[in-house]
Amino acid sequence: MARAIADRWDALELWLTQLPFPLQVGLAIVVVLPLCWVVAGLLDRAAGVVTGALARRKRP
Repeated sequence: MARAIADRWDALELWLTQLPFPLQVGLAIVVVLPLCWVVAGLLDRAAGVVTGALARRKRP
């Protein structure tokens, strides 16, 4: 199973590196930008939960 996943990853990587540079950049923007947006949203939500918990804890 792990070997099959590694083979698929290698095939994807080879396909991506053989694309022209502008297509690589476009694909990176389409994939990485939404991923970063989601991660930033999750981090923001987690920070809000932590600061909210700390604020409630400090109240007398």
